[in-house]
Amino acid sequence: MNAGNNILLVDDEALNRDMLSRRLRHQGFHVETAEDGSSALAAIQARPPDLVLLDIMMPGTTGLEVLQTLRATYAPDQLPVLMVTALQDGNKVVEALSLGANDYITKPVDFPVALARIQGQLARQAAGNQLRRSEERFALAVRGSNAGVWDWDLDNGKVYYSARWKSMLGYSDSEIRGEPGEWFSRVHPADLESLREMLRAEQSVGSGAGFDNEHRMRHQNGTYRWIRCRGAAVRDNSGRVYRMTGSTIDVTAGKLQDPLTGLANRASLIERLEEEFNACRGNPSAPFALMFLDIDSFKLINDSLGHVAGDRLLVWMAERLTHGLRSASEWRPAAGDLAARLAGDEFAVLLCGLPEPVDAVRIAERILAELREPFAVGDRVIFCTVSVGIAPFHPGYQAAAEMVRDADTAMHEAKSKGRSRCEVFDQSMHARAVARLELENDLRHALEKHQLCVNYQPKVRLADRRVCGFEALVRWRHPTRGLIPPAEFIPAAEETGLIHAIDMWVLREACAQMKRWQVAYPCDPPLAISVNLSPRQFSEPDLAGQIAEVLRETGLEPSVLRLEVTETVLMVDQDLARDILTRLKGLGIGLKIDDFGTGYSSLAYLAQLPFDTLKIDRSFTSRLKSGEGNSDLVRSILEMAHTLRMKVIAEGVEENEQIVQLVAMGCEFGQGFYFSEPVSAEDAGKLLAAMPPAS
Repeated sequence: MNAGNNILLVDDEALNRDMLSRRLRHQGFHVETAEDGSSALAAIQARPPDLVLLDIMMPGTTGLEVLQTLRATYAPDQLPVLMVTALQDGNKVVEALSLGANDYITKPVDFPVALARIQGQLARQAAGNQLRRSEERFALAVRGSNAGVWDWDLDNGKVYYSARWKSMLGYSDSEIRGEPGEWFSRVHPADLESLREMLRAEQSVGSGAGFDNEHRMRHQNGTYRWIRCRGAAVRDNSGRVYRMTGSTIDVTAGKLQDPLTGLANRASLIERLEEEFNACRGNPSAPFALMFLDIDSFKLINDSLGHVAGDRLLVWMAERLTHGLRSASEWRPAAGDLAARLAGDEFAVLLCGLPEPVDAVRIAERILAELREPFAVGDRVIFCTVSVGIAPFHPGYQAAAEMVRDADTAMHEAKSKGRSRCEVFDQSMHARAVARLELENDLRHALEKHQLCVNYQPKVRLADRRVCGFEALVRWRHPTRGLIPPAEFIPAAEETGLIHAIDMWVLREACAQMKRWQVAYPCDPPLAISVNLSPRQFSEPDLAGQIAEVLRETGLEPSVLRLEVTETVLMVDQDLARDILTRLKGLGIGLKIDDFGTGYSSLAYLAQLPFDTLKIDRSFTSRLKSGEGNSDLVRSILEMAHTLRMKVIAEGVEENEQIVQLVAMGCEFGQGFYFSEPVSAEDAGKLLAAMPPAS
């Protein structure tokens, strides 16, 4: 019914324009946008739309000024204008109505209400109905938007309730009398006092701002509906309030729906989960499961590309999730399944009527496959993965909330095991989750309590087996748990946001130590220091500047610093990664691609990036032994890397046989336990004294 209707959306906020225009286009409207008043007037002059959605407050030419200009040419029935405002001050709305606005919509936009008002205005425009001025215009707009109208005469105590007001509660026009008690007796007891207080405040002398209240009202069938009530007091010439009038709309659906993605929201999921939970407690033969999903590295995407891109990714995620459920339903009944967005980048799926709990895993794997497809934001391509936790129902659960907790715990278990995978909850996970929480709490104090330290593993020139540099590796000496390996606490640091402080501390310590070694052990070329950089750092706006400052503080030459990044950093936004790496390279810093062969990148893509060194992952090096047949792959990597003029260092060197093969293939450098495990700065100094550095 909306095909062919042209809408001009005017708002200075890009996010508002993007979100509302997308939803309107989905309804079949043709939508054009303008970011300010002057652009809007130019667009209308060039091609008058059927309706204008106009933000009241904008820099430069305000929405009220645009409205005033339009009404000099177009009557309200010729060009309907709906004002959009986030203001609490009703005076602006009143002024807009007096200038000829047809209606208004408040921010955040309640889309079903906005859609009803738009359709109502367009229907009246097509029918040629003449709108009345002032209060009549407002009342007709409310009726057209599928809202109920109420009008309370305070002098005689009578209230007029429109037919729509009554039908929202399931009553006919003759079943409700014109008394205030017909309203208040149906309000949920928990909401009644706040509603009365808002009405009293509106009636007080000097108010007049209008009110907007959401409360629950009892339907004729005994259930409660969420009602949004808006209104204002009417005063006589002396300022006395003699009347109150307003409108009501049923917002129950909005209360149970996520406005961004259109999926069910947390409240809706919990309500359905509790229904299923109670049903299965009485009939365990009808099992169900709860699936908890979280986007991997979403914060990095949000911080680096902005919230508009982040919101687009969430919408895309919802669409893929829904499609994955549909494709999974091809081989099993899906009645009762519910997909929901809980908060931020957290999603959940209620899976009903599962023949076996293992079926939940099959569905999760189908969804994971759907979500591994790349996502495009403009001319950027993002690789997005998701970690999934599953909590199947069992009779031991005492409350539905326990299932949410356990599905969340299983999801974090999936993240800790490498992400982009699913895990089914078991009781051992709960103990690990508690331990993880304690670990995160302790980690917050590790830096300030000087519990972190840096160990150094030598990098060796394979041709003569002499030390040419070190890799700095952070370690945590916990006061009660002893030495905690990085694989255990680095993921926690990334999730809590502590990784930046830790990375910069390690960088500063390592650069200062290398400066001391260069003085004690001069050689040509000088010893180099390698420091790992978390992918999270690529969301820092001035990463290159911060690293340059560390080099100035420590006096270390940029040419002897090597920054190591994993292929993960290339998965989020390749263009952003290229920009940051180029700035770092411009400082004179060396760049290594770490753990090559375990991620998504290819040597062809690496040719476009300023890396000068490639590290072959230990999983390849460890199999460079007689008869294990991995030499062809390593040789191919070396040949291609050398073609790109990159040097190669092999990780995980543990045996002499590996060194012999690597040298024969032309590999320049290696590191591993054959030469030395990571050691303290003091022991690394002793190693240098016993084995002079390469020159």
